[in-house]
Amino acid sequence: MRIISGLYKSRKIVAPKNLPVRPTTDMAKESLFNIINNLYYFDDISVLDLFAGTGNISYEFASRGTEQITCVDQDFGCIKFINKTAEAFGMPIQTIKSDVFKFLEKATIQANIIFADPPYNFELEQFSKIPEFVFKNNLLLEDGVLIVEHSKHTNLSSLENFAYSKSYGGNVFSFFEKG
Repeated sequence: MRIISGLYKSRKIVAPKNLPVRPTTDMAKESLFNIINNLYYFDDISVLDLFAGTGNISYEFASRGTEQITCVDQDFGCIKFINKTAEAFGMPIQTIKSDVFKFLEKATIQANIIFADPPYNFELEQFSKIPEFVFKNNLLLEDGVLIVEHSKHTNLSSLENFAYSKSYGGNVFSFFEKG
């Protein structure tokens, strides 16, 4: 995995093989950040990265100048790896070790962008809980967006606050916005 743009452009990050992750591909990540780049100034936003895994998405935000980044993952190995990598690069990334759904139930943190990359084998009911909690608990700031990554075999367009989706190979990013 590599950082595509910004201060740490072209830096490679090698995650331990024993982490239970599926990092976003470079092609999909580059396309996603092209969309985000047209919507926001990276140094003016805050990001909440759910199911953070290796921290791949958070490193990209940090490299582009985002200074308020919070990663949530339930796996201790993932949190440890994110902390180690963020410290090595001097990135402003905070981590929270928690089950994402338990975190979302009680969360008060607000962000401009909430990115969620849950396991691709989630059932629609599990996927639906992500936007449900985000909007019920008012976790998006004004003009904020929730982006959920999932496989092309999952369709989230029936969920409340769904705005649109973009496909890149086997990856799909579904965007949710306040109604």
